[in-house]
Amino acid sequence: MPLHVFEPRYRKMVEDALGSHRTIGIVLLKPGYEQDYQGRPPIYPLGCSGAIVEDERLDDGRHNILLLGQSRFRVLEEQDSEPYRLAAVEELPDLVGDTGSLDPLRDRVLAALGRLTDGSAVVQLKGDVPSAVLVNGLSQGLDLPPIEKLSLLGCGTLVERATKLLDLLEFHALERAAGRAGAPN
Repeated sequence: MPLHVFEPRYRKMVEDALGSHRTIGIVLLKPGYEQDYQGRPPIYPLGCSGAIVEDERLDDGRHNILLLGQSRFRVLEEQDSEPYRLAAVEELPDLVGDTGSLDPLRDRVLAALGRLTDGSAVVQLKGDVPSAVLVNGLSQGLDLPPIEKLSLLGCGTLVERATKLLDLLEFHALERAAGRAGAPN
């Protein structure tokens, strides 16, 4: 995930991370955050950690960074010692679940993606792409509302995530078809 870091508190966060573990966490702010954006608006307790794998420090102190996703986490407790959020977190394991259902789910997810885009989206898989890479990559990369992405992040197993992704794709395909059906000619 490429990020352009310009706010002073996040510039400090990046500098601190670069000087130590090179890892930051990303969480989703709850609706209504705008009223207290400069403070500490409420967040959802799930997030992802990412390693800073590239950093371009600009002359004015801003940064262009590239994060490589590492793991999911749950926020246990926030600390107020920095201008940015610090938290104690619990890493959440990425379990697979029932491996026998992954291949059929994978095929259904790709078919649903094709229906959603009327076949205009082509997913080219080079070689044998592991199901985890495909499901997690689609979960991150598709243009889904943030709360839907958060629901995918909260799934306990890869099978649950693939099933939820399939449900979301099918829902959006139906929603899109209903919108077209009701549209005037």
